[in-house]
Amino acid sequence: MRRYPPIADHGLIGDLQTAALVASDGTVDWLCAPRFDSPSVFASLLDHDRGGHFAVSADSERPPVQLYLQDTALLVTRFLTEQGVGEVIDFMPMEHPEQPARRHRLVRVLRVTRGRVRFSLECRPRFDYGRAAHRLDLGEDVIRFDSAAARAVLQTAGPVTWSREGDDVHGEVSLGQEELAAVVLTVGDVDDALPPPLTPLDVSALFTGTRDFWHSWIRHSTYRGRWQDMVNRSAITLKLLTYAPTGAPVAAPTMGLPEQIGGGRNWDYRYTWVRDGSMSVGALLGLGYLEEAHAFRTWLGDRLRAGHTINGEPLQIMYRVDGDPDLPEEVLDHFEGYQGSAPVRVGNGAAGQLQLDIYGEASIALAQAVEAIGEVPAYDGWQALSGVIDWLVKAWDRPDEGIWETRGGQKDFTYSRLMCWAAFDRGIRMARDFARPADIAAWSAARDGILRQVMERGWSTRRRAFVQQYEDTTLDASLLLMPSVGFISPRDPRWLSTLEAMERELVSDSLVYRYDPEASPDGLRDSEGTFSLCSFLYVDALAQSGQLGPARYAFDKMLTYANHAGLFAEEIGPTGEQLGNFPQAFTHLALITAALSLDHQMDAVHRVGAGPVAQGA
Repeated sequence: MRRYPPIADHGLIGDLQTAALVASDGTVDWLCAPRFDSPSVFASLLDHDRGGHFAVSADSERPPVQLYLQDTALLVTRFLTEQGVGEVIDFMPMEHPEQPARRHRLVRVLRVTRGRVRFSLECRPRFDYGRAAHRLDLGEDVIRFDSAAARAVLQTAGPVTWSREGDDVHGEVSLGQEELAAVVLTVGDVDDALPPPLTPLDVSALFTGTRDFWHSWIRHSTYRGRWQDMVNRSAITLKLLTYAPTGAPVAAPTMGLPEQIGGGRNWDYRYTWVRDGSMSVGALLGLGYLEEAHAFRTWLGDRLRAGHTINGEPLQIMYRVDGDPDLPEEVLDHFEGYQGSAPVRVGNGAAGQLQLDIYGEASIALAQAVEAIGEVPAYDGWQALSGVIDWLVKAWDRPDEGIWETRGGQKDFTYSRLMCWAAFDRGIRMARDFARPADIAAWSAARDGILRQVMERGWSTRRRAFVQQYEDTTLDASLLLMPSVGFISPRDPRWLSTLEAMERELVSDSLVYRYDPEASPDGLRDSEGTFSLCSFLYVDALAQSGQLGPARYAFDKMLTYANHAGLFAEEIGPTGEQLGNFPQAFTHLALITAALSLDHQMDAVHRVGAGPVAQGA
């Protein structure tokens, strides 16, 4: 077992309420339960010695091979030894994912396809981020790890021999061709009843049920474009990162993974950002997933109606998956961090920031969902949304912290104004299309005032480009969304000039930096890599502007930075390594959006021999 595998050297499994990372050497080094944002059971990814892990290995000088079974979230790690070929199949079964569950299962099936292979197993849970001690009860049929925080129960189907190592266990099993064994770890409350005895038939049923679930789910996708494997993998990843009981997607299943090795930009992403979730609606609808889009629309509508936030605004930028707005940030001083990247933070202090752009993203998502579902907005829901837009008429013209959650103070960010424009624009459209009551005159005046302000103050005549903030000349890749939301034509001279400026300053061989922190200090130390979300936004912007050759090159080039399982973290480092929390939902939804946009534009050209066509936001 390596002390710290590369961030990208992992696959993701989950049960739509929580998720685990499995390193390519067969080690589960990240699992929180019962929810994404719960304390960890395994966290050796953040501290090798104190975090805990569940390892399966085989004696081989060749590196293992890891891959997904096609169109599923069942992960295979294959060991190529001198004596034979063995593999472990990891998955988390689902019974009723729409109902919150206290108990969650991790299934690890060991099998040999050729020759004979000897497997070694180590199960070393460390509950509550390694802060809660546990005691071991090593029985003949059941192994229990009991702590004050939680209980983990390990069951075996097959000839695994277990031995005690302190309060942890070590296992050995030798399997011949077509033989298999399975271990199931159930994590739940300390006072839960023990699970029933495990049989090989039980394991087979769990495997078949999980495989069939994913096959059935992916069949609902309407995507038939040029990049089906990558789009399907991104769709499955978004589904894995969505908390099924509420329909709320988390930004990533992890916390504390650094944007720079040894640096301090290490945040907890296990929460639901209004921005990320809202943008996922368009991607899911583009693939035909109406149910998932409707579920997030319901969650977002509940937040609008509840109105309870820690900063007193109608919405805050992020919540827990159940809608709880309280996310206090603390530092886990006892964890050394990934490769010494400290501090390790749990919770997120940015939750109270003012980021006015979220009202635009939320309005776009609600408009997209209403149009796709074809229903008149419910009266109570419309009253909540229109009330927020009424409030925004007097609230939009304020400095805020901006999309990137900088900690350098509030400023007049152009992107925030852009999305406030979108909030008014979509509100006006819905009011007119569905004959809903609204102060359209006030909304129209605010919308038009924002457009004029951005054109005057967000445009730099010296740079010939739209800039990050007023009275500044820094470029910002978030503005790649300007044509997508309909604020400006993708062939407007001002936009083409902005795109050219970004290409010169923010783009490096198709990879895109979000901004230059040296030119615009963000209150944080350390540098960062290129931002994968922005790289896919760049593809979309190129495609819409008619530059289909460069757009396809940039997209295909970006796909080469995916890991072995088709997954992306938040950033790409200076030597091509993936950095930041992993995998990141924002990146995968942007991949889907870029593929849909590029397919749309290329198909239009091939079909009628015309130039690029408009695509609705």
